[in-house]
Amino acid sequence: MRTPVIGAGEIPVLRKPGWIKVRAPGGATYERLFALMRSKALHTVCEEARCPNIAECGGGGTATFLMMGDICTRSCGFCGIKTGRPAPLDWEEPERVALAIKAMDLKHAVITSVNRDEREDGGAPIFAMVIRCIREIHPGCSVEVLIPDFKGSLPVLQTVMAALPEILNHNVETVPRLFRKVQPQDRYGWARATLSNAKQLDPEVLTKSGIMVGLGEAFDEVVETMGELRSWGVDILTVGQYLRPSMRHLPVERYYTPDEFKELKRVGLEEIGFAWVESGPLVRSSYRAERQVQALSVVHRKLYGEAHPASEPVTHRPRRFDLEG
Repeated sequence: MRTPVIGAGEIPVLRKPGWIKVRAPGGATYERLFALMRSKALHTVCEEARCPNIAECGGGGTATFLMMGDICTRSCGFCGIKTGRPAPLDWEEPERVALAIKAMDLKHAVITSVNRDEREDGGAPIFAMVIRCIREIHPGCSVEVLIPDFKGSLPVLQTVMAALPEILNHNVETVPRLFRKVQPQDRYGWARATLSNAKQLDPEVLTKSGIMVGLGEAFDEVVETMGELRSWGVDILTVGQYLRPSMRHLPVERYYTPDEFKELKRVGLEEIGFAWVESGPLVRSSYRAERQVQALSVVHRKLYGEAHPASEPVTHRPRRFDLEG
């Protein structure tokens, strides 16, 4: 199942197995969605990061908004977003995003950004502004923010948490052993600080993280990392297959089988105690995010007084543990 080696010393390129099937983007809803984005000078991580679910999500009228430009200050080995010196922040962008969300009549919005390491605040005020703008312009829409690590800064994180997102997401991406290889400018400790501090700042805000598999980690390392994430207070976990955006990016070293993804979901729910686990070859961090809010969010119910029945059964609630320990 391997193609010939491209060059001396290079890792062989693996052929995609039959269960990795990505539908080509298209359709009226998809075209309307991304035309709206471009008309408001907005970006989506769906396009910039070449997400394999762009056809499914775009065709269904959902997308993850990418704020603060389309140029990142970090150069992760897995990511298709451009690296360089970004333009100054656009302080009118949060309102444009909120207006686009209203025009799309979204029930759940996912907001992420590039890293803005040139700023001490990491662009955190933009996240706070967009949460508040959405609540004002399109009340009832739940908000998930997929944030950078802000280099582990508690004061910067507090800026985002004060705006009360329903879900605070930061993807750890890989196991600790591969951190420097996969995301050389990131630190595992920064991810730990971001997620554990978020839960301590407001236990009612759902915390979430994601892991990519197939970058050279062992199965047991994935399980161990899942356990660490839960010990930091993470409520929701996503696990998906790494897919190489281009030949310039890190190679895929292994394709996990559907049965392995099912086992990771079982372990995450039954043994580790996450409240929700999405695990599958094409799962990405915003996959089925609106269902997670409907089933789990205390913040959303308090904001709008709505009782949302779970879209699917949640068999294991988070276990109690000592955050200070």
